[in-house]
Amino acid sequence: MFRYFILLVVSFGVLLGTRGDIVSKEVLAEQEADRVIGLPGQPPVSFKQYAGYITVNETHGRALFYWFFEATTTPHNKPLLLWLNGGPGCSSIGYGEAEELGPFLTQKNKPELKFNNFTWNKAANLLFLESPVGVGFSYTNISTDIKELGDSNTAQDSYRFLVNWFRRFPQFKSHKFYIAGESYAGHYVPQLAEQIFDNNKKVKKEDHINIKGFMIGNALMDDETDQKGMIDYAWDHAVISDHLYHSIKRVCNFSLKNPGHDCNDLLNQYFAVYKILDMYSLYAPKCVNNNFSTTASTRPLPKSFSRIEGWHKGPTGYDPCLSDYTEIYMNRPDVQAALHANITKIPYPWTHCSNNITFWSDAPSSMLPTIKKLIDGGLRVWVYSGDTDGRIPVTSTRLTLRKLGLKITEDWTPWYTNNKQVGGWTVAYDGLFFVTIRGAGHQVPTFKPKQALQLVRHFLSNKKLPSVPF
Repeated sequence: MFRYFILLVVSFGVLLGTRGDIVSKEVLAEQEADRVIGLPGQPPVSFKQYAGYITVNETHGRALFYWFFEATTTPHNKPLLLWLNGGPGCSSIGYGEAEELGPFLTQKNKPELKFNNFTWNKAANLLFLESPVGVGFSYTNISTDIKELGDSNTAQDSYRFLVNWFRRFPQFKSHKFYIAGESYAGHYVPQLAEQIFDNNKKVKKEDHINIKGFMIGNALMDDETDQKGMIDYAWDHAVISDHLYHSIKRVCNFSLKNPGHDCNDLLNQYFAVYKILDMYSLYAPKCVNNNFSTTASTRPLPKSFSRIEGWHKGPTGYDPCLSDYTEIYMNRPDVQAALHANITKIPYPWTHCSNNITFWSDAPSSMLPTIKKLIDGGLRVWVYSGDTDGRIPVTSTRLTLRKLGLKITEDWTPWYTNNKQVGGWTVAYDGLFFVTIRGAGHQVPTFKPKQALQLVRHFLSNKKLPSVPF
């Protein structure tokens, strides 16, 4: 029986993957340098993990940090999935890996990690990326790079990361490749997919990426419908008063780039309500742990990210104080050493959402043209929504998908979990599949991990979720 990863072919001096991908000894040495043998407090696992840096700009010394997990079983037969969190400016490792869908989750009042029984590397080889530079452990040697960040250069750097990552791990080049993410990744994911889609038409064969599709959850896709849906959801779920709701509906025109001073005043009243409620999980408690001086779960990102205060804010988890525990763990020197992270001694602590990113340019008001282009190009596109999220609520997503204008081929069908419970609802469009997850907040894998694993398995296999109990 062949052991996955490599077969040593002595006579040629190369290493050969089970799919026929040649891995040189030099490349293998690079991989082994990134191999994570074990983390402090990590439970034992049988799959391999790697972490480190991929340079995306040699001149500027710009490098992005990644953490990669082979699939728990038969990694040579499973696809490769890249996960991105949003913000913009938030860490896919802090949220995605450590609090949502990764193999290792941080814990309350414990210096150990716990194994996630619903980790997504049961379904795929799983890659997390901290992007753009300035996020998490990713860095640049040119400080002005941070002041020039925006959607376009984030997508370009993420694309360069992938090209160079596949050069370091060529045995995964032939695998089917997918991207998934949440929140502002509603921009990141389609934009990166478009970079791959367009560049695949002109790059050399060795840099071709075998992209098949993408999936985005509770995703920022269209400013007009996202904002309108937020207000509708808040009123419908008894978060704001009739008076405030009707005032916003009368005064605010969300199709305008600047809705005006009066609208902003009303929206500030709206956001004030979410200082006492968890916007990202309407029925979950807020963090009231006073043992920490700061918490990523309550810190809004700078106002300059949007014309409306509060428009971009770091997400929270099911344990409302979970982000505090993650930040303590990620700032431990022994953890950073095990991950080959912070090798340049970044002069600020690791945080979920970067304090250094105070400017963001080039953010299109709608991603629908890009999504439509990629649907027409043959990529598989799934959109999902946890229905207790007030930040990018299911109301917003439904309005946005209606605006996309695709024909509905199967409308509002329940889907079931394996305990014969309704997991949510689905709508099949011509070229897109929409899924709701019942009882989940903004970070669906945190709130409904079992259902989230079921979701990603069906997405990767391109199978509809079960519409009858089983």
